[in-house]
Amino acid sequence: MQKPPLDPDVADTAPSNLVLTVYDKEHLIMYLRLLDADVEGADWREVGRLVLHIDPDHEPDRARRTFESHLSRAQWMTEHGYRHLLRGGASAYIAGLERLSEGGRMAGVPEG
Repeated sequence: MQKPPLDPDVADTAPSNLVLTVYDKEHLIMYLRLLDADVEGADWREVGRLVLHIDPDHEPDRARRTFESHLSRAQWMTEHGYRHLLRGGASAYIAGLERLSEGGRMAGVPEG
């Protein structure tokens, strides 16, 4: 598996396929940032601005829908999607996590 891009463009809606998609693989780091922000209790508007690059002041509905869609997909990844990664080999994925990790938190996610 190739290394995922660090900051790819984000679609308005995350995939809903029952299998891992190319989009999922390209957005692994973003999914992790969303999960980390959720655990930390970060405000969805700040996460939308910093992680999804959508200004919630100018596009509140789009920002919220995009945030919820991608957080839901990130949670799906923790329950089901990871199996697809393991079958395909996750060494690049794990290396990316190690590189971005800062004291147990993903880089660039605001504190709650």
